[in-house]
Amino acid sequence: MPTISEPASRVPRPLVSLIVPVWNDEEPVLNLVNALRVRPELAEWVVAAVRPGPTLCELNRRGIIRLVSCDEPSRGRQMNAGAAEASGSLLCFHHADSELRPEHLKALEQTARNDTILGGAFYRHFDDRRGSIVIWEGLVRRINSFAGPLFGDQSIFVRASVFESLGGFADIPLMEDIEFSRRLRRLGGTVLLDPPVWSSPRRFRRLGNWRTTLLNITFVGLFYIGVHPNTLHRWYYRSFRGSADHGIAVDPLSRRVGSE
Repeated sequence: MPTISEPASRVPRPLVSLIVPVWNDEEPVLNLVNALRVRPELAEWVVAAVRPGPTLCELNRRGIIRLVSCDEPSRGRQMNAGAAEASGSLLCFHHADSELRPEHLKALEQTARNDTILGGAFYRHFDDRRGSIVIWEGLVRRINSFAGPLFGDQSIFVRASVFESLGGFADIPLMEDIEFSRRLRRLGGTVLLDPPVWSSPRRFRRLGNWRTTLLNITFVGLFYIGVHPNTLHRWYYRSFRGSADHGIAVDPLSRRVGSE
């Protein structure tokens, strides 16, 4: 069970809770938090970490983050644990290796004040700026604005009350973001926000943009037609032969489940 590390002092209830799951690699979240200091009445950092190290504990002690300590790695469970302790009216689930600038935070704050919006995500910005990729990015943007899955590295956000009514993220080893966004989309009231978010391009550079994109499309399609996430998890990591680079729809925090 997750445990809550109490900060030194209480802060006002924020509009937005920025929830970040962490396992084994704390440096990206440290860089993220240090680069974007938030005003407590507007936003809070909630870090759901597996066996957090002393640096995260110190940030919690100083009231810079709210730390939720988890025993076992599972991105869906960690995000649920973070959400359970978050106090913002809008929950934003953010990957530590994705950018988050003041412009993104301002867009989230404006969304939190608009009661007609139930949830959504940011548009995505691809690192590769070659002509074919730019065209693909534009196509994805047009489709994503009204249909299709929302991926974890788009920083999915949802009203806290809606998240609770949906029962949070499913406890599955893969596609937890896709599964959740499908339920969220069915409610209506979802939006895609600018500016787009940029995520770590490691897997694209290693595997190639088109191969990575086709693999993601294939696995999302298999999920939609009913292939179980445990099976997809095994197939995915078999395809990558244990690669440390994860796909946009993949939960890198639960690789142990691949043996189930």
